[in-house]
Formats: sequence, C-alpha cells, structure tokens
Amino acid sequence: MANKYTPKNILITGAAGFIASHVCNRLIRNYPDYKIVVLDKLDYCSSLKNLDPSRSSPNFKFIKGDIASADLVHFILQTEFIDTIMHFAAQTHVDNSFGNSFEFTKNNIYGTHVLLEACKVTGKIKRFIHVSTDEVYGETDEDAVVGNHEASQLLPTNPYSATKAGAEMLVMAYGRSYGLPVITTRGNNVYGTNQFPEKLIPKFILLAMNGKILPIHGDGSNVRSYLYCEDVAEAFEVILHRGEVGHVYNIGTKKERRVIDVARDICRLFNLDPESQIKFVENRPFNDQRYFLDDQKLKSLGWYERTTWEEGLKKTMEWYVSNPDWWGDVSGALLPHPRMLMLPGIERQFNAPDTSNSVLGSAPVKNKFNQSRMLVPSPKHNIPSQKPSLKFLIYGRTGWIGGLLGKLCEKQGIPFEYGKGRLEQRSQLLDDIQTVKPTHVFNAAGVTGRPNVDWCETHKPETIRTNVVGTLTLADICREHDLLMMNYATGCIFEYDATHPLGTGVGFKEEDKPNFTGSFYSKTKAVVEELLREFDNVCTLRVRMPISSDLSNPRNFITKITRYNKVVDISNSMTILDELLPVSIEMAKRNLRGIWNFTNPGVVSHNEILQMYKDYIDPNFNWVNFSLQEQAKVIVAPRSNNELDASKLKNEFPELLSIKDSLIKYVFEPNRKTFGWELSN
Repeated sequence: MANKYTPKNILITGAAGFIASHVCNRLIRNYPDYKIVVLDKLDYCSSLKNLDPSRSSPNFKFIKGDIASADLVHFILQTEFIDTIMHFAAQTHVDNSFGNSFEFTKNNIYGTHVLLEACKVTGKIKRFIHVSTDEVYGETDEDAVVGNHEASQLLPTNPYSATKAGAEMLVMAYGRSYGLPVITTRGNNVYGTNQFPEKLIPKFILLAMNGKILPIHGDGSNVRSYLYCEDVAEAFEVILHRGEVGHVYNIGTKKERRVIDVARDICRLFNLDPESQIKFVENRPFNDQRYFLDDQKLKSLGWYERTTWEEGLKKTMEWYVSNPDWWGDVSGALLPHPRMLMLPGIERQFNAPDTSNSVLGSAPVKNKFNQSRMLVPSPKHNIPSQKPSLKFLIYGRTGWIGGLLGKLCEKQGIPFEYGKGRLEQRSQLLDDIQTVKPTHVFNAAGVTGRPNVDWCETHKPETIRTNVVGTLTLADICREHDLLMMNYATGCIFEYDATHPLGTGVGFKEEDKPNFTGSFYSKTKAVVEELLREFDNVCTLRVRMPISSDLSNPRNFITKITRYNKVVDISNSMTILDELLPVSIEMAKRNLRGIWNFTNPGVVSHNEILQMYKDYIDPNFNWVNFSLQEQAKVIVAPRSNNELDASKLKNEFPELLSIKDSLIKYVFEPNRKTFGWELSN
C-alpha cells in the first residue's frame, strides 16, 4: 500500500453537483486544515444549496466558472496554490447524450484536456483524481460471475460513455508523457440525497410522491449496481489519501438490482401498487443490460460498503419528501426521455435565492485563509483575458544578482516584483506572498560582506540572521504555499583536498559535504545548504566567483582582481552570469529542484583571466602575483579555492559553454577595445 498522501489545497470541479458535493462536504467536515476550492459553472443539474454544509466553513471557497476556460483554470491553479485536483465536472445523463452529444464532447473531453494542460504548465499538481464511470467497460455478459477489473478493455456503447473513455485516454497520456500524478476511478450508479431527478431513483421517488406513473425503459430487466452517496464519498476520501499514482480504482458493489425491482421497492415505500403504478415505455437507442465491477482493489485500501439498500433508499426517500422543491420546477426531467435540459449556454434557474456573498463586487466574507468564501465572477468580467503563466517574486533588489534578474525578467517579458520584506521577518514575507501571488520565488538576498567576506568575521549575528535564519524562513514559507524557491547559494564551501586535488579535474559533486570552514561566511552558507536539503521545494544554485560583462561593477570578480595590488594564481570554478542567470530562469520554468553546481564547466586561473583582460581590454595592463601564504597575511579570513563538477548542469543544458569559452563570448568579446590597433584572433 502506498504511503498516505496529505493534500493542502484541493480543487474540486463540479462540486455543486451530486456526487462531488457529498465528497466536498465530507472533506470540509473531516479535514479543517485542507483548503477546498470548488469550480462549478452551475449547470442545470447542480446547485449551491448542495454545498450548504460547507459554505460557512473558513477553508471553503466557491468559484463560478467553466473548466473549459483555460485562462480561468490556470489562474485558479496559480493563485490558490492548488496541489490536488478531484475532477468530477462532466455531463453524465445518458439520455441527453443521444440528443446533444457535442455538448458531452465539449464538457467531458475538451474540459478535461484544459485541466490537464494547465496542470502540465504549472507543474505543481501532486494528485489528479479523474472521475470516470463503469459504463466505459460497456455491457457485461448476463451470466458473468466475475466483474470487470481495472485492466479490462474499454468498450463504450453510448455517446456519454465514449466521451468519458476519451477523457480517460487523455488522462493516461498525460500521466505517461508528462509524469502527471494521475489516478482514475470508475464507479457504479450512485443514489442518495440532493441528486437531480433526471436519474432513475430520484425521478421515481418524485413521481411516486405525486402518485404519478413510473416509466421504465424497455422491459425493466436491465441490471444495475447502486451505491449510497455517503459510501461513495468515503471511497473518494480513501482514494485521495491512499490511492497509488498511475492506478485505476473501481468503486462498486456486488449487490445488483433490476430496474423493475427498484421501481417496485419505491412503490412499496409509498404504499403504491406496483402493477398499476409502473408503465413500460420505449427503450433508449442502446440500453446496456448490465454493468458489473470487480471492486477488490479498492477494498484492499480499506474501503467497504456501509449502507444497505433498504437503509439508503429509505434515507433518500425521506430527504425528497422533506425537500420537494429543492430543485424547483423539474417537470422536464421527469419525462420518460428527457433531452431538453442542457441546451448550450442555458443555465438552470433556482427558485431559492442565493443569499451568499457570491457576486463579484459585493462585500466578501473574509476568513482565516484571507480569502472570500464565495467568488462568482460576472460572465463578461470573470477574469482578465491574458493572465501571466509566470510571475516571479525576487529578493535581493539592491544586490548584484537580484538587480540582474529583474533586468532579465523585463527583457523576457516575465512579470515580477521585488520582495519588500526582510528575510528574517516571517510576517513580512507572508505579506509579500499574499500580495504578489507569485509562481516562483527567487532568493538572491544574503550577506557577503562589505567590501568582502572579512566583514562577516566581525558581524556574525547579522550574517546568521540573513544567511541562515532568513533563508530558512523564506524556504519554509514557500513550502507552505507550495512554491519553488530558487536559491542563489555559493560554492565557496569547498577547498581542494586529497580526494579533489588541484589540477586533476576531479571536482566536488552536488552530494559532497562541505569541507571548507575558513571563513564565517562560508560556515553560514554550508549550514544553511545542509538544512535546505530537507526542503523539497528548493533549488540551490552554488555560484562561484561570479563574473559578468559589466566590468565597471566592483562586485565583478574580474573588476576586483584587476584592482588588487597583487593576486594569487590558482585555478577555480567560476560562474559567468550573462550565460547562467538565464539558465536559472529556465530551471525555474522546468521546476528543477535539489542542489546544482552552478558554474561553467572547467576551471580558469587568475592569471589566465588577467591575460585575457590584457589581450582584449587593456594591452598595457600588468599584474603581480603572490602566494597563498603571503595573501593570508593581508586578509582576515582564508578564501575558498576549488573545482566544482558541473556535469549535472551540463547534462540538463548541453549547450552550456566551458568557463574559458564563456568568458570570451559573454565578457571579453563584448568589451573588446582595440586602442587603435587590431587584436589578432
């Protein structure tokens, strides 16, 4: 059995309908820590009243809208930080599918495709539970003693089941092609309270309540299996928490009943004579004789049917007797062959007024999740037509890398905002997240020292506060909101040793533990990197001796060493920001995580860089070397020297240039100065 899955923010589509409303109300009742967002277009067979038990709960939110609206779906996934989808929304009445089959294709196939594509783009969905039907298996042989199991062939026989089978194929394809964590359910017939009376049992109950004839298609010998709604809601609760990704689960029962027997049982509940109350009418074009499921796989997860047929039918009858006007005028649904209820663009009107704060522009009721309990956008202005698929929140505005990131976002047309909060102030960071509503967070903030890391040796509390406490606080808040944090760290946590000697080309890998403790700055960075390994929402980028094409920037490694009186000469891994910062944005788009050596492949020495500077920039430039021992006399803290193995990054981005080639292409060629004479190539 798979480990128990715990969702945070669940989107339930079609939850104002019958089955999904029971699932939603159950989850709200049993899991107050889960945020439940409902998306429903309030079609003819759905009603907000079905969600009355949930609507006052602080962890509930309703959004009126269509799953076929890609902009709206994408907006919801991003702004509500959805990690789990339970996809119930569908047209389900078989009779309607014969007369209006294109609407079934639009809702059941296209709508599902829109959801799947949004999940692929956002890359944050950890469970996608697709609700299908037993009818995709087609008709079961009358004498079959073993039901259809989850690997049985799909042989749909009507437009409704064909669209559900088609949707299943898309779900399966997205699971295999894109790694979307999908689970599919196929259920028997469900009955119970607040079901729209186009379905057999509520239709017969309402007709019997008024002493009217119960019409049966054909001769009534068709066999169906019926499950009570609360048992089915519990099944979805079990599948949500214990279902295995990539699997299909039948939700069924071995207890079968002929349609004629269902009608007779309802007649008896109302003390009516079945012989005079039941009338056989023309059968529908293809009325499958029997659906029979093997439900053992779901039972192995711990679920079982609790409600007997007699108990469930009595509860259902009592509810409809107590709520005869729940659905208003449903005379059209009570016809033997109803087909008029789902004309495109027509929504059912309800007699009962909606007294919730459900209209955009009215004063919303706020709750502890800092959101409106109800949100029903007006049809013309429900959402901006162009919502950004990406929005970055960047920390480190005044820093070198943070400033460059903002310029890159502007150049690429990516919406972004700089964080206003200080990293160590949790409440300020939360305000930033709520205000900006980012898709990704970039942390380029940190203390490196003024003018260098020696500053950290005498300012240890300040260094800890930002580099350790602040970084961990931001990572934790991002984890709570299921946001990927791109963290610009450092590779200055290693030094050449016996296993990784200078000049051998053997670099430190991502899994290697830091071995350099010479500076307090490096100590804080090593500590926080180790702790961040526990956060699966963080991408740590080990930057080393960063270089850019801006040779006037005092933070540029080249600018620094050209201004020193003396320099050491030792080979190191380095990061060419002009090439690698765009790569970090692409890594965010790909939702890459874990630790990455964020340097160009290979090493380059101080002298090699200075020679390039002389060749390309200033032919009159000269420099003087001194040893590490001599350097130690003029600095407070030792410096890190190492080679990082960049093969992991190179494998992800094969076009990545070596350090020397990148220096020439991105730094020296753009800054070439001839001083009146041509440089040789």
